[in-house]
Amino acid sequence: MNPQEQRTPGDGTLAVRAGLPEPVKHEPTLPGPVFAAHFHLPGDPTGPYTYGRDENPTWTHLERAIGTLEAPGGTGVETVVFASGMAAISAVLLSQLSAGDAVVLPTDGYQALPLLHEQLRAYGIEVRTAPTGGDAQLDVLDGAKLLWIETPSNPGLDVCDIRRLVAAAHAGGALVAVDNTLATPLGQRPLELGADFSVASDTKGMTGHGDVLLGHVSCRNPHRAAEVRRWRKVVGAIPGPMEAWLAHRSLATLQLRIDRQCATALELARVLAGRPDVTGLRHPGLPDDPSHEVAARQMRRFGSVVSFELADRARAERFLEELRLVDDATSFGGVRSSAERRGRWGGDAVAEGFIRFSVGAEDPEDLIADVLRALDAAGKAA
Repeated sequence: MNPQEQRTPGDGTLAVRAGLPEPVKHEPTLPGPVFAAHFHLPGDPTGPYTYGRDENPTWTHLERAIGTLEAPGGTGVETVVFASGMAAISAVLLSQLSAGDAVVLPTDGYQALPLLHEQLRAYGIEVRTAPTGGDAQLDVLDGAKLLWIETPSNPGLDVCDIRRLVAAAHAGGALVAVDNTLATPLGQRPLELGADFSVASDTKGMTGHGDVLLGHVSCRNPHRAAEVRRWRKVVGAIPGPMEAWLAHRSLATLQLRIDRQCATALELARVLAGRPDVTGLRHPGLPDDPSHEVAARQMRRFGSVVSFELADRARAERFLEELRLVDDATSFGGVRSSAERRGRWGGDAVAEGFIRFSVGAEDPEDLIADVLRALDAAGKAA
């Protein structure tokens, strides 16, 4: 075989080509969304498409595309797409856990996780928690059925050693799921690091335009994938075909978007490091960040989110009001920069002046100038 034929395509090539069907003359390269509640089905109900809650051709293309990005060149990876990131998270936890099982979750993970804590306990499942940083979840892992990792954590941006946690969990018979929302498969590939499930809210960086709610679960074990897929069918947490098609279309620019956003985020973090009015600065790409050493071993890109603190709530809100190129919004990973005072929600253990800043695709010089101007203005008004 020609050595060039064995080469794994680069991230940009994968993103552009992933999940496309074989070319057919006069057909579009990416078929449009299939809007169908039912399909022609004479005789026995065999074949991939029977009813709209079970499968859809538009989902199939997207699931193949995401699987390619999660494990390039790999075989046997199955992906299941969902109506939202929380639907994907819930599907893994509730399809894999039963009464009497124990699960380990991060104390500093996504804000909606505590809602799942309540539901899991109501089902008779023991919920244990520990912080992401310092691999602290190892201390409460003994006897657990499932370990849930979120790295980098949202919004604190702590990082844990996926390989180390996977090895310990598997040695004790536990499964491992990694919430990879912040990194995306271009920043980190949990399945290649040994995890059983890679889960993400594709509402964020994967689709990147702030116009789609979506989530996915990828795994190598066909039995586990079937359990997750069955859960989707039972609860009906399915994406609309238009959302799935928009997501697939958006993947084509994933590498372009992520590279620009990650590079600008690191540049912004370096600038913020020199500001006396900014404290608690976190970004895994900074060499002196507490998470950098571990992140550098397992991440391919360090993400588009920067977090920091201003003096108090009033200073943070003035800063947000002064920004001109940044939306005050609660998501991240989009092409338009956004930021928020995270403490306004009340569910994260952060200071009142804590800012989660999601870097978009604007020109770095323009964005950084806007941030510095807003910081100066907020300081003058103090």
